[in-house]
Amino acid sequence: MTAFSILDLAPVREGGDTAAALRATTELARHAEALGYRRFWLAEHHNMTGIASAATAVLIGHVADHTETIRVGSGGVMLPNHPPLVVAEQFGTLAALHPGRIDLGLGRAPGTDRRTVHALRRDPQEGAERFPQDLEELRGYLRPAEPDQRVQAVPGAGAQVPVWILGSSPASADLAAGLGLPYAFAAHFAPAGLDTALARYRERFQPSDQLAEPYVMVGFNVAAADSDDEARRQFTSIQQQFLTMIRGRKPGPLPAPVADMDALWAPEECERVEHMLWASAVGGPETVEAQVARFLAETGADEVMATTQMYEPAAVLRAYEILAAVRDRLAASA
Repeated sequence: MTAFSILDLAPVREGGDTAAALRATTELARHAEALGYRRFWLAEHHNMTGIASAATAVLIGHVADHTETIRVGSGGVMLPNHPPLVVAEQFGTLAALHPGRIDLGLGRAPGTDRRTVHALRRDPQEGAERFPQDLEELRGYLRPAEPDQRVQAVPGAGAQVPVWILGSSPASADLAAGLGLPYAFAAHFAPAGLDTALARYRERFQPSDQLAEPYVMVGFNVAAADSDDEARRQFTSIQQQFLTMIRGRKPGPLPAPVADMDALWAPEECERVEHMLWASAVGGPETVEAQVARFLAETGADEVMATTQMYEPAAVLRAYEILAAVRDRLAASA
């Protein structure tokens, strides 16, 4: 049975602020737990006025404090932005406070622009190149400390924090496979290399102490509503965000939905946005069920990480209710 989880970006909405965004994220996490989702992940982005999850470890702790059973983690922490020891200490602390509930998803990209990377006191080129070495250093800090180990993560040493590799390329798939780690592919915004990356991960997977067999999670956009028309209207919020990006500008707060995207984009822009958002289920319950079933059949995903960028918080809660019902119907028919 395919597991269903949620990736939340703590979106700041037009007319709102970060406090409102964080309240909505906390409410969504509690709702997700009640609906039986497996994980609730948060993503690290910096200098983004529309995303309130920059202090990812802090927000993970807050969400874990306000839930009881759902796994909470990072999707992901951008390792080039941080010394591995600091990440080990942060997630070791989270694991000590919330045993058996914390995940550590790691990405190679900085999650921001070059100027902000320098403000983080990191070198973007060096960070990407050092990712495999930094990853191994981090995993070393999370293992039980050796008797003569001079630098230890306290907390962190011996913490049972599952490590995931996040990516959208064959290179990330190869790294995850070689280390025997679970792999999360970001199809929700970069679907182009999905088939190749999943095939290489599965073919090249080497069992490890953490994982005996390959395990694939795939990011997937969801805009579910009580009707196809309403879902398509809600989906225009994320379409506007991606339109801003392909025009070379940084997206701001999440915009309200519009009645007609054709009034905003040119045909070639529409084609580019639709390509980037290919991995999406948009519609009423029956439409979403058919789209999710097709996506699962095409990818063979062990787990789906759904993300929903909708302007109205109540609509987001309703979308995940619909998706949970779809999950249950698909499981019953399997």
